[in-house]
Amino acid sequence: MAGNGRIPDADVPAGPGADRYAVIVARARALIPALCERASKTEELRRLPPETERDLHDSGLFRILQPKRVGGSELDYVALVDCADALGQGDASVSWNFANLASHHWMLGMFTPGAQNAVWGEDPNALIASSFVFPAGRARKADGGYVLSGHWPFSSGVESCEWNMLASIVASDDEADGIEYRIFLLNKRDYKVNDTWNATGLRGTGSNDVRVTDAFVPEQMTVAVADLAGGPTPGSIVNPNALYALPVFSLFPYVLSGVGLGNAQACLDDYVEIARHRASTYNRAKLADLQTTQIKIAEASAKIDAARLIMRTNCIDALAEARRGHVPDIAAKTRLRRDGAFSVNLCTDAVSLLFTASGARSLFTSGTLQRQFRDAHAVNSHLAFNFDAAGTNYGRVALGLPSENLTL
Repeated sequence: MAGNGRIPDADVPAGPGADRYAVIVARARALIPALCERASKTEELRRLPPETERDLHDSGLFRILQPKRVGGSELDYVALVDCADALGQGDASVSWNFANLASHHWMLGMFTPGAQNAVWGEDPNALIASSFVFPAGRARKADGGYVLSGHWPFSSGVESCEWNMLASIVASDDEADGIEYRIFLLNKRDYKVNDTWNATGLRGTGSNDVRVTDAFVPEQMTVAVADLAGGPTPGSIVNPNALYALPVFSLFPYVLSGVGLGNAQACLDDYVEIARHRASTYNRAKLADLQTTQIKIAEASAKIDAARLIMRTNCIDALAEARRGHVPDIAAKTRLRRDGAFSVNLCTDAVSLLFTASGARSLFTSGTLQRQFRDAHAVNSHLAFNFDAAGTNYGRVALGLPSENLTL
């Protein structure tokens, strides 16, 4: 079971909503024991157990970034990191689905008021899945909207959702129009889910494929990526909070970075607890007395603490900048992507370090360590955390070359 968690009260954002923020984070932390107990069931089901999905609804966690005007909490963006951190200390798969689905309420707040009404007017608790793999889809303009087709992978938590945000490239007959990236909001009746999720890590996320064939999507149910680059969005008229003026794809890594953070923290807490009481199998030396054990704990904890500091600071600073009406330039946006990948890589390094230090104990499928190791590397496999990609683009911009990330 995971340890005591690492979200100190002093880290709660200051301001009139601080008490409400602390309550929500405390609710996430309170779920850790139950999530640990259900972790094996979650992996077996390959999706969230009904009771876990119900807990996330009842606690209000799914709606932490949803506008207050429709009953959401409208917390600061850093809440995604803090709550995913807490839940990840119980089960990374649950944390992954929470963070994905909660972030889509935030993104919907940037769509047209008509799109928001279509979803929240019917059910403000409705869950929204996504797949932001743009080349997986092709859309063409039609009267009043678009016709969309495609086959998207990795739509996490899709079986729990009534809606889906699917990214696509919009085809144009005129080359002068260039490439447009756009996101399409579809009801589940307009797409088919293919049960493909049989994975070694994050097994309980149900990240299945989605297929769409010639679905008509009204204009108001779409948003251009260019409108999500920071500053006013189509939803600003009803959601004026700076939260809904953040640059979405610049901050994209922090939607999920807290998952790797919480998973690494749980791994460290478990390792420390075992080392306090365990003796070596071969010479009965107490592990706590071994310098190698002490060094491993120091190194892993330093990586995790540094990762948490990077993640939280960037989220807090980004919202502060948005409140001042400032949109980051491309250099700042590539730095956010660089830091998001780097911080999760630190968490993965920490888990790998502790896995190796645990010796043969790490091999048993009955323990949590093997799941934490698998989940850490599954998190790190997400493109947002590929440091080669994020680092290359940062370096290009630093050297005066154009960014290769067209979503920024």
